[in-house]
Amino acid sequence: MDKAAVRNVLDKVRAEGRDALTAPEGKRVCDAYGIPTPREGLATTADEAAALAGEIGGPVACKIVSPGILHKTEAGGVIVGVEGADAVRDAFDKIIANAKAYDASAEVVGVQIQQMLSGGHEVIVGATTDPTFGKVVAFGLGGVLVEVLKDVTFRLAPVGTAEARSMIEGIRAAEVLRGVRGAEAVDFDALAGVIHRVSTLVTDFPEIREFDLNPVFATATGARAADVRILVHTGEVTEPVRPPREEILRVMDRMMNPRAVAVIGASDQEGKIGNSVMKNLINGGYAGKIYPINPKADEILGRTAYPAIGDVPGDVDVAVFAIPAKFVPSALAECGRKGVPAAVLIPSGFAETGNHELQEEIVAIGRRHGVRLLGPNIYGYYYTPQRLCATFCTPYDVRGGVALTSQSGGIGMAILGFSRTTKMGVSAIVGLGNKSDVDEDDLLTFFEQDDNTQCVAMHLEDLKDGRAFVEAAQRMTKKKPVIVLKAGRTALGARAAGSHTGALAGDDQVYDDILRQAGVVRAPGLNEMLEYARSLPLLPAPKGENVVIITGAGGSGVLLSDACVDNGLSLMDIPPDLDEAFRRFIPPFGAAGNPIDITGGEPPSTYEATIRLGLEDPRIHALILGYWHTIVTPPMVFAEVTARAVDQARAKGIDKPVVASLAGDTEVEKACEYLFDHGIVAYPYTTEKPVAVLGAKYRWARAAGLLT
Repeated sequence: MDKAAVRNVLDKVRAEGRDALTAPEGKRVCDAYGIPTPREGLATTADEAAALAGEIGGPVACKIVSPGILHKTEAGGVIVGVEGADAVRDAFDKIIANAKAYDASAEVVGVQIQQMLSGGHEVIVGATTDPTFGKVVAFGLGGVLVEVLKDVTFRLAPVGTAEARSMIEGIRAAEVLRGVRGAEAVDFDALAGVIHRVSTLVTDFPEIREFDLNPVFATATGARAADVRILVHTGEVTEPVRPPREEILRVMDRMMNPRAVAVIGASDQEGKIGNSVMKNLINGGYAGKIYPINPKADEILGRTAYPAIGDVPGDVDVAVFAIPAKFVPSALAECGRKGVPAAVLIPSGFAETGNHELQEEIVAIGRRHGVRLLGPNIYGYYYTPQRLCATFCTPYDVRGGVALTSQSGGIGMAILGFSRTTKMGVSAIVGLGNKSDVDEDDLLTFFEQDDNTQCVAMHLEDLKDGRAFVEAAQRMTKKKPVIVLKAGRTALGARAAGSHTGALAGDDQVYDDILRQAGVVRAPGLNEMLEYARSLPLLPAPKGENVVIITGAGGSGVLLSDACVDNGLSLMDIPPDLDEAFRRFIPPFGAAGNPIDITGGEPPSTYEATIRLGLEDPRIHALILGYWHTIVTPPMVFAEVTARAVDQARAKGIDKPVVASLAGDTEVEKACEYLFDHGIVAYPYTTEKPVAVLGAKYRWARAAGLLT
């Protein structure tokens, strides 16, 4: 890869104040990085055009070359399939005339004479600078189809050839590229190579804003780009400021495991936020030092109060702010002078109300003094291993392995209510609010190495630094599931862009594809996020893809099968010996195969025998149980039988994911609670929810490389 050649082209373009490369410049860039393009040349006269066409041979495409005309076809600047010297001369003259008519002020460099490509399939390979994720590479069907079908996949650049190949296989029309009705398959390796080189190019040169190869002709023997469009930034290109991982961990550890907490704006008055924070810290059982800060009080809730944080005699790890926004800057500067590493900013009245200047001021103060900021505009945070309840909301003390975060206070309250209702044990609940400083990647960096956290669920409206988030998530998802609820997935329009790739990258699919690349499990809604968070830690990681349904109702079996397809699960093709083994326990009018229908009138022993067989056969990797309420096997009897079979299997070292759908009267609700208490994910009145949870566990296990 000839970086010097690309640097010369880009420096020249930017020195001239241009934001787009001409086609010949684009070809030089492609040549430097081994991106295949057709034979071509630049003609400045009609005779030169005819001579070039003769050297190239066969029909040619003639295209206007003008820095001021990006959309060549729109300007009448493209004529294809031109053959013969006279025809080429005529095409040259016509294109020049059309360009002048389109924009008389545009500089015309000449006409590009290019070898015509044909055959195979037209695809697009491109890259864009996404405001959240930075350099993003795209692949999809090309030509006019890219605008009509929008069958495109995205990845964070750069990508290796294996990841590039997954992009090709990830579009809906991938089967077409593999060859249908006798057609030859395209060369996937060649296409993956083009994607890889484009992604490397835009990573090496951040000033490349957008890059389009459209169409790329993909054939059985290779891939070649017929048209190149490159846009560049004209100003300075800067990268986000990212603290080192060690520094993030140092501050986050002091925030989550503080030895001393100060409450700035602490109050004795009921109904004040500073009063609620103090009560929650004290009544929640936090064992560290608590310093109320209030210049008008000597004592608050039995604790000595101090006029300012600088008056506190010892070190302070966290300062919780419960004062109006206008007083935050001066108090934050005092924290900086005191050496407080973390400030939790509960007050509103910053960027969320349009007061961006005030928020920028506190960010600058924090950076100047080395204080990391959580918030502002948040409900605070909980960290249950330390019995730390630094919030004005209701206390929560059911300790467990789930960490939950949200940008929204309302969503935070929903998280709290769900956790309390379901008795879900949590390690942390954290509000992020405006994310002026600390954001999701800081939290993931902490939770990754936190032994008290086994799963993280995050509600987010945006990502401040998508690339830093992906890097943190990719590390964590190798060990623990990360669940994300991304709000705003139905944005009404794509951002304005100068290329197909940029326009396509404006919708939610970029988030979807890149979150998947990060190994994140994306939840479609709030309830799903919370249920995944509650359930995924209970389920062991599956060791393979073979899923078996055992059901007492044929109708449930059909719905459970549909749900498996919807959630990317593979129903096992039952081999003859296993089929025979199941048939020994079910009545003649039942159905083996998969689903295995034991029928509704069977006693508890039939449920128990078939579940045990499903657990003990090593070829089966996960079980879905469908229960139908009967007098013969009441709900609690089914729950006890199932829990006993699973517990005994675990005692033998057999631990497989088991989920259950219970249909029946209200007694099935208590049965589901019993099953949850025994580590079996079970839901009443639904066939979709337990399978969705199992599907989420499988998505994480695949991303973590745990399936054999």
